[in-house]
Amino acid sequence: MAELIPPLSSCTGRMQAGERRFARRLISHLEDDYTCWYDQPVGIRAKYTDFVILHPGRGLLLLEVKDWKLNTIHKINKESIELVTSNGLKTAPNPYAQARQCAYKLVNQLIKDPQLQQPDGRYRGGLVMPYGFGVVLSNITRTQFKKTDLGEVLPAHLVLCKDEIAENVDIEVFQTRLWEMFSDHFTSALTQPQIDRIRWHMFPEIRVNQELQLGFAENTEESNSFEIPDLVKVMDLEQEKIARGLGDGHRVIHGVAGSGKTMILAYRCIHLAKLLRKPILVLCYNITLAARLRSMMEENGVEGRVNVYSFHRWCQTILKTYNLKVEENTDDYFDALVNTIVQNTEKGNIPRGQYGAVLIDEGHDFQPEWLRLVVNMVDPDINSLLLLYDDAQSIYKKGSGLGFSLKEVGIEAQGRTTVLKLNYRNSKEILSFAYDFVDDYLEAGGKPQDRSDLLTPDSGGDAGPPPVVKDFSAFADEVDYIVKLFGKMHQERKLQWRSMSVLYCHNWMGKALADSFSKAGIPVQWMKGGAEKREFNTNEDSVKLMTMHSSKGLEFETVAACGIGYMGKDQDRLLQDAKLLYVAMTRATRNLLLTSSEDGVLTRKLHLAEGKLANFHQDSCDKTTSGESQKKKSWFRLRRSG
Repeated sequence: MAELIPPLSSCTGRMQAGERRFARRLISHLEDDYTCWYDQPVGIRAKYTDFVILHPGRGLLLLEVKDWKLNTIHKINKESIELVTSNGLKTAPNPYAQARQCAYKLVNQLIKDPQLQQPDGRYRGGLVMPYGFGVVLSNITRTQFKKTDLGEVLPAHLVLCKDEIAENVDIEVFQTRLWEMFSDHFTSALTQPQIDRIRWHMFPEIRVNQELQLGFAENTEESNSFEIPDLVKVMDLEQEKIARGLGDGHRVIHGVAGSGKTMILAYRCIHLAKLLRKPILVLCYNITLAARLRSMMEENGVEGRVNVYSFHRWCQTILKTYNLKVEENTDDYFDALVNTIVQNTEKGNIPRGQYGAVLIDEGHDFQPEWLRLVVNMVDPDINSLLLLYDDAQSIYKKGSGLGFSLKEVGIEAQGRTTVLKLNYRNSKEILSFAYDFVDDYLEAGGKPQDRSDLLTPDSGGDAGPPPVVKDFSAFADEVDYIVKLFGKMHQERKLQWRSMSVLYCHNWMGKALADSFSKAGIPVQWMKGGAEKREFNTNEDSVKLMTMHSSKGLEFETVAACGIGYMGKDQDRLLQDAKLLYVAMTRATRNLLLTSSEDGVLTRKLHLAEGKLANFHQDSCDKTTSGESQKKKSWFRLRRSG
């Protein structure tokens, strides 16, 4: 059964009857290795065809579907068609010309990529796969088609007719009619990296390369100025299906760290910005994550339509807008701030339904009353709300789960919750290490009902070097080691400064790190307060210094988490500290170092996890002498030296 993106259930409302019938036939009459897209802009110039079909062996096919009946076609030529409608004659483009133009534009784009060119043989320099285009006439049978002169402008072999997409059509007949639309057939199949590159070119909005936009910028012609990277990264098909298939109403995504929740949120809010007149509100708990999301909106040219705040910053903005007062510089300021907003909303002093849509990241750190307030801010006529959360990253509560039902706070998402268990951010070694470390604490610290709601992550990342846990006699030695190590990795491994981050658990550690990096001549961006966090810039080529709390939602190729011996000393905070350290570890995509200068329960648990992972790798290395294994060992030696 073929994959349709978006899912059929989420796009039937905008499908014509013929498109719906054809979509069902694609799903039922094509095998699992076919991927089909409906009504998506293709390429950097955003050309449309109704359907795009991709198969590793067959190639790429673009199709236009028309519900025309013979008696509605008044005149047709190679460029246009005149149709009889209730409002008189209407002129439309010739669908064959539409499909052909879109296909040629896309192929001309794809063939500029050296990795999508035939390396040798008869087709050297040509596209690495066959391609085709055609038309589906959902209300005209093959017999009717043959009795007309339509074949003069719609080549017969490039047309599927009504009886050829019927429910009872033979699978082989259906597929044969599709593949007759190709002028060439190759014996070799596309590789997975080639398929990812094709998707990267076809749909700029699913690109996740840090240096590039998501692809929704108003001036898409600017994409021509980008150099095609050697390595590309795109949403996987499941993420793309979720991102494109989110429908109206309240929606919830419950996903593990690194599963792409924030990426899907960004796609969703930028997509909604094109459709809604009212502004869109994006909220999270973390100030640094809010800055990152705000930067993404700016890069895509929708910052005027998408308002991004940390929750309390948004409350302060509302407070100022409606000239409300809360006593500052008190221990309960933030509680008083929220209560003031809630009370004035209930009294009608603050209007409800101000936003066309509300999207909430880090929902696991929101209190019930915060969510009730935010739900009231959604325009009831549109009723678009998206909540994303991960129990294991709830670092401000003692429990493991949300601690309340979503229905209690007004989120009506029964039957509209998506679960993401596959982690793409971290290497297999980092994810295995991090979850092995935190799992026992979640098991021991959560209530039974909390534990049942926790997700165990599965790895979708690449293999990499194992994390390293290193002990020192003093915190100053931790700092000195990290600074020297980062300098060596930058010099010998050519890693960019911006790909590295140091995370710490107490504010006093940040100054020691910042001073030491500056003394060594290494550029740093130190998120020491609210102002610095709000101005966080991932593209600045500097080492990022921040608390573990501030790192939520971010990722770096190399992460050093320091001062771990100072964590877990308070038994009442042990679960929270363990989860906080889990968050810190899962910020690293490839290289992870953990340092400690105080003996503590969390440090000892890290060494146990390190030993378990080392034993696993020893077994693996005994079975292979691959270059990748040797590469891992060399990284390990580099980090152990210094």
